[in-house]
Amino acid sequence: MRLSVSKQQHVAHRYASGFTLIEVLLVIVIILMLAGAIVAFLLPQQEGAEKNTTRLLLTQVSSALDTYRLNVGHYPTEEEGGLSALTTKPQFENERMGDKWVGPYIKPGTVLEDAWGNSLRYEPTDASLEDDSTGTGLPYRLFSAGPDGQPETEDDISLAAATDESGAPIEPDEQ
Repeated sequence: MRLSVSKQQHVAHRYASGFTLIEVLLVIVIILMLAGAIVAFLLPQQEGAEKNTTRLLLTQVSSALDTYRLNVGHYPTEEEGGLSALTTKPQFENERMGDKWVGPYIKPGTVLEDAWGNSLRYEPTDASLEDDSTGTGLPYRLFSAGPDGQPETEDDISLAAATDESGAPIEPDEQ
């Protein structure tokens, strides 16, 4: 008789020590709800971080372009390779002009792509034109085509100062 009581206790103990299917499903549902809340919170943060990263890269490239201009006497032209003239010495017709290039002007290894993998766009403009279409006062247009990769759309990111409806500048933390 002792043997059968011990066997019943062992069998009852074995069933009582596990989780029920309802408990396991409840834990899975709670984990999925937490994961969904985290994803809903982080996606907008990631988009803002990608835009800020691209703005910082544009600022860095703009500074490199200014340094290039100070050394060489002009901003890089398309014949000189555009933005690649910041990393690789272009072929100048005038040897004295080539001696003025003291680059690279951008840290080696810097990829000139925005956060979405699109190449930055650099378009020198004609300085003799009175109409400043860039809005920056610079003789070039430097921008990213944004998340969609298409230029001239609303999501483009450029160095142009952002303004509100009245034309007053918007501080970066207000954007």
